[in-house]
Amino acid sequence: MSEFKHLYDDFKPENYKIFLDVNRETKRFEGQVTVTGESLTTDIAFHQKDLEITSVTVNGQAVDFSLDEASETVAFKVPATGETTVDFTYSAALTDNMTGIYPSYYDADGEKKQLVGTQFETHFARQAFPSIDEPAAKATFDLSVKFDEKDGEEIVSNMPEISNENGVHTFDTTVKMSSYLLAFVFGDMQSKLGKTKNGTQVGVFATKAHKAQALDFPLDIAIRVIEFYEDYFKVAYPLPHSWHIGLPDFSAGAMENWGAITYREVALLADPDNSTLASRQYVALVIAHELAHQWFGDLVTMEWWDDLWLNESFANMMEYVAIDAIEPDWHIWEQFSVSEAPMALNRDAIDGVQSVHVAVNHPDEINTLFDGAIVYAKGARLMVMLRKWLGDTDFSAGLHAYFDVHQYGNTVGRDLWDALSAASGRDVSAFMTSWIEQPGYPVLSVSVENDELVLRQQQFFTGEGVDQGRLWQIPLNTNWTGLPDVLSEAEVRIPGFAALSAENGDKPLLFNAQNAAHYLVKYDAALTEKVTAAVPTFDTITKVQLIQSALKLAEGGLSDYADLVNLLATFDNEPSNVVNLAMSQALNALKIFIDESTDSEVNFKKFVARLFDKQYNRLGWTKVAGESFNDEQLRALPISWEVYAENADAVAQSSEVFSQHATDIHSIPADIRQVVLKNEIVENETDELVQKYFDAYAKTTDQTFQRELNVAVSSTKKMTTVETIISQYRNTDLVKPQDLRFWFSSLVSRDFSQAAAFEWLVENWDWVQEKLGGDMASGDFIKVIGNSFDTEAKLQAFIDFTEPFKNEPAFKRIIEMAKTQIAAKIALLADQKAKVVALFETI
Repeated sequence: MSEFKHLYDDFKPENYKIFLDVNRETKRFEGQVTVTGESLTTDIAFHQKDLEITSVTVNGQAVDFSLDEASETVAFKVPATGETTVDFTYSAALTDNMTGIYPSYYDADGEKKQLVGTQFETHFARQAFPSIDEPAAKATFDLSVKFDEKDGEEIVSNMPEISNENGVHTFDTTVKMSSYLLAFVFGDMQSKLGKTKNGTQVGVFATKAHKAQALDFPLDIAIRVIEFYEDYFKVAYPLPHSWHIGLPDFSAGAMENWGAITYREVALLADPDNSTLASRQYVALVIAHELAHQWFGDLVTMEWWDDLWLNESFANMMEYVAIDAIEPDWHIWEQFSVSEAPMALNRDAIDGVQSVHVAVNHPDEINTLFDGAIVYAKGARLMVMLRKWLGDTDFSAGLHAYFDVHQYGNTVGRDLWDALSAASGRDVSAFMTSWIEQPGYPVLSVSVENDELVLRQQQFFTGEGVDQGRLWQIPLNTNWTGLPDVLSEAEVRIPGFAALSAENGDKPLLFNAQNAAHYLVKYDAALTEKVTAAVPTFDTITKVQLIQSALKLAEGGLSDYADLVNLLATFDNEPSNVVNLAMSQALNALKIFIDESTDSEVNFKKFVARLFDKQYNRLGWTKVAGESFNDEQLRALPISWEVYAENADAVAQSSEVFSQHATDIHSIPADIRQVVLKNEIVENETDELVQKYFDAYAKTTDQTFQRELNVAVSSTKKMTTVETIISQYRNTDLVKPQDLRFWFSSLVSRDFSQAAAFEWLVENWDWVQEKLGGDMASGDFIKVIGNSFDTEAKLQAFIDFTEPFKNEPAFKRIIEMAKTQIAAKIALLADQKAKVVALFETI
């Protein structure tokens, strides 16, 4: 596909003066925009999408113009090159798919209300005003907004408001920035304000449907994170304020608009009376991620979307650095190993996956870059790997130099490597290029042959994969001395293994310490035996890593599932929360071999019950004053697995907790609420209970609770309930479009309800595209199917469904990836199911 034209090559904007008049009742707005900048040619085009432009003037003179909806542009001529002023007058509709300027709906005290907000990333500013809507086209913005304002309503934006005359709210001139970072939100909001030690005003805004106290936790986190980043980056936060705004309808998790960050409410607000530590950690990590972008992404911005990873990979890593610094007792890096690592390992093992840096040759391809497993999770692992390789001092110094040189400008990946190389004296580009530019990752095979330690690397695949001989610069991160720092060849042989072992105290040989690099390790039988024998002495992250490796190696056909199951059996009294999470991930992966209501399920449940029985009995069902963060987080996991395994005490306890809170199920303690709600459906489902869950879902403003209700009711054993759930998918008053993919996933991931959910998607795909098609969430439906389907018939049904749009830029790669995933699962089941079923008969 040929590269499309960059409009910034022809016109370089310097300032936008924007006036918008928004009417919520008619769902329309009027706009007037004056753009000053430099014309480099006399034939000019600006981006626009669905704008009804009525006039264009150049330097005060009206000119003819033409609209091209296919290229999303308005074209016109200017009399000469050089300094140019262009005025546009236009009108447009508010969107209904959470892009551009859009209404966001909620209920407060029985009244239906709305906030109006913006989402301009990636290329949706053009839906609000004519612009050079490309990240390199940085300019300043003077924004004024009028709206059908009611008493008590307010509006916030990137910069402070400097005047309000006759209902026209005018904001101070922004710093130089990309169009996708402009933002505003207006409506009936509450707020909590504070200040950093350097004087930056920080505020959290939300609708008044929420408890005021729900704003306290995010405000505290935001203030402390800004202070940490200022110290770490050695660059002051560059704006007068940092607003954090919760929107009732928001497709992504959050958006880093400079000084006016917008969030899905579940990613910002924290119920002070009944929330889990995990949910508060999630909020803290999202806030830290978006604040990292205020420097890395906003102050310094990628030149084009192919370097999106410069924004997202870095911010995804820095969120953990920041939260670890301000809340060290959370041990957040342990969470990194059970969240980001498996996500990246799973998707990056599929042949055809995109690389972290990938070319973008069509606007519709931009949103496909936002692959959480690659640009975010894998990219973050690579940045963690680089930080460990360089050391934190050199890493921080390199970042300071990077910001100092490139602030308010645009960069490519090489610019970051140059800054880090200068600070560290190491060739960062040579080290990182193989990781950023190549898809996939290696498996490091470690063996001892004739007293030689042999290290080999090759690309790892799950399912069919074409080995193209790719090589990586693998940081060995070993616990032994006397070994190389980096493996860059396909194979290296190191003589004198016995002597090396003696010099290292004969301790088990380990690679990829702290799971800090993006590869698997496969030890030979003798080395594996020594490692396995020492498992009880290892730190938690090493234990997690061993479980993850055993699972992936089995899925890739490089080891037996028996190795995984035998390893899991050694953790039958494991007190670490993150190790138990890794065990749970492995067990959920093993479930694909287990058919419901069969002897194999009985045997599997017996194994599960043995694994979690000791921790279930140790922790019980109730929080204990003064208990560790670890125990607070762990409690729900053994409870959940013991309920799944039909432990009589666990099932009875769950039902008892439900009955104690039956009049207010939201009051069930948050850490065990999910398992209690689900168990009640599994054990005692009635039409009345299902309706009770739907009523609670409609009433609550707690989106965490809503997701728990979704998962619980979707665990039904009644097809009539499945039909009831599906009948609500298009009821946007109940199931917000932002949450539809979660509802769909809950049904399509279960064999019982899969066919019905898929049939609904096939029949309603056009409607889904209408609601979500302009946004990055649309492709998630395809990914969910790829994760769930597992037969030839289902594969063919998927192929038939996607045939009409398989070559569309927004879907092409996602569809091919899903087909590969499904085919891999079919082959895996054919090859391994009988063996795994037999394994659980004997263990």
